[in-house]
Amino acid sequence: MSLNKIILIGNLGQDPEIRLMPDGSKVANFSIATSERWKDKNGEIKSITEWHRVVVFNPKLASIIERYFKKGKKIFVEGGIRTRKWIDKEGKEQKIVEVVVRYQGTVKMLDGKGDEEREFGNTLSSVEEHDFHSIEEDEVPF
Repeated sequence: MSLNKIILIGNLGQDPEIRLMPDGSKVANFSIATSERWKDKNGEIKSITEWHRVVVFNPKLASIIERYFKKGKKIFVEGGIRTRKWIDKEGKEQKIVEVVVRYQGTVKMLDGKGDEEREFGNTLSSVEEHDFHSIEEDEVPF
């Protein structure tokens, strides 16, 4: 058995890009930033931000993303990892790692207006409500 699954919670870095496939169906592309914070040995707070490229191949989800998702919104994404390679115009090999959301994936907006929370996808999120705030290194119990 094998499993290719990733769950990310982060902020949209820009408004999603919507493209049309040759058959007319929509595909959404966007990047989300995830950040990690910790205290170093001197007590100074350090942080690192990772950027993740997300591609949504579900046309229904892409239409909803086009309508509601905007730069800065906090979102939950569940999908799989895919690595693509190609040769660019200068003949150099390029490689990109993407999170791919198809019909089994989930995309959830975590900070809607007021107490509004939107979940989009063909499956419900199995993630329980957790406090996803940063945990300082010296607070980890092991």
